[in-house]
Amino acid sequence: MCKILLSINPTHVDNIFRGTKKYEFRKIRCRSKVEKMVIYSTAPIMKIVGEAEIINVIEGLPSYIWEQTAEFAGINKVLFDRYYEGRQKAVAYHLGKVKKYNTPMDLSDFGISYIPQSFVYLD
Repeated sequence: MCKILLSINPTHVDNIFRGTKKYEFRKIRCRSKVEKMVIYSTAPIMKIVGEAEIINVIEGLPSYIWEQTAEFAGINKVLFDRYYEGRQKAVAYHLGKVKKYNTPMDLSDFGISYIPQSFVYLD
């Protein structure tokens, strides 16, 4: 099973845990088939706070991705358009079962010594 760790803004992390955000958007897709996403909540939290199953990955023009994901995007169209401004490709990770850790963990607990800009593969 391939896992990735993603750095995500705390507001979006909260929306993932509440179930109002069921898609995580990225500008690039990871190479491997990924089955699980480990969630690193960025500043001010700066901890690994949970994980989510990845059901599917959708790729395409930003307009197509928005059409497919808008109901559970967890963000508004303005923010989505700003994120993909000037891009011809968008990637959406469709999240399934989400697990919030009882005790947040440090990056070092996963053998990581830096905050990933986009994602990092985990063993």
